[in-house]
Amino acid sequence: MIIKCEKNITSPQFETILKHISSLGLQPDILRQPGNEMPPVIGLKGECSHIQPDEFIKLEGVNSVQRITVPYKMASRSYNADDTVINVHGVEIGGNRPLIIMAGPCAVESRDQIMEIASLVASNGARILRGGAWKPRTFARSFEGLKEQGLKFLKEAGDAVNMPVITEVISPDLIEIVSRYADIIQVGARNMQNFDLLDRLGRQPKPVLLKRGVSATLDEFLGAADRILEGGNRNVMLCLRGVRTFDYSQRYPADLYAIPDLRRKTHLPIVFDPSHAAGNRALVPELARMAIAGGVNALIIEAHPSPCNALCDGAQMIPPEELGKLASFAAKLRELENLQR
Repeated sequence: MIIKCEKNITSPQFETILKHISSLGLQPDILRQPGNEMPPVIGLKGECSHIQPDEFIKLEGVNSVQRITVPYKMASRSYNADDTVINVHGVEIGGNRPLIIMAGPCAVESRDQIMEIASLVASNGARILRGGAWKPRTFARSFEGLKEQGLKFLKEAGDAVNMPVITEVISPDLIEIVSRYADIIQVGARNMQNFDLLDRLGRQPKPVLLKRGVSATLDEFLGAADRILEGGNRNVMLCLRGVRTFDYSQRYPADLYAIPDLRRKTHLPIVFDPSHAAGNRALVPELARMAIAGGVNALIIEAHPSPCNALCDGAQMIPPEELGKLASFAAKLRELENLQR
């Protein structure tokens, strides 16, 4: 349920509404503060199915009350009509902000490797450095990352080029360690429905990039995001990365169709991962361009100067100079859109 207030509501009236919400055993969630160009909006957190809209309509300063019917309440645009913008050390993701590119290797393999790649991706338009430290792998004898040492190397490389870093957490027990080094915590597709992990990420302050499960519906995807939001963490990004189908021409056929649907359903920033969708570096740039044209807020891309020598996912990593071409494409498209407004 959300309460839409009158634009000219007074501070005492606003405080009265907040106190009344608390008196009913609910928690007020201020979605839009008074004093803005748009009227204030308050969300109600907690079980409010038994609460009738008349409970608030009678209060001075209330314009209307709306009950939210979708199951992914806090992730829905019905709950929050304003686009969420996430600020990561000055890098803004979401809303009408320019496209952000997150790039780096699949895995941190050594200090020299990540330092070199960090410099290359930074000089080619990337704003956030990615790299895996714990790598969940299907086969037991595959390279599974440098663990905490990899996190240290990743953080050092990010600091060297003045870029925030993003890395994956694979279990609730690792959240504390990963949080020491990472600026954004990634939840991989395999863990989209690891509810204990999602709940605990909701109770910590670092931004979370949530990847769609390979067989998840969009409602299930938004439901997973809603669990994190319910814990109190507003800084959640949704990452599309392809889904499993009968078609093996791509590793996971790109779920680009979901971009306009998500833009309609949610206020959260939308990210696209063309690397895991394609599984083939020849397809990555074109899929990325399609996602940019579709309106994503960010891309997360695997890049490496010598992909054939990488210990994992070399087939889908692109040369860093391709990132510069994507950044240029995004800038030109933004200029065109601004001209049309």
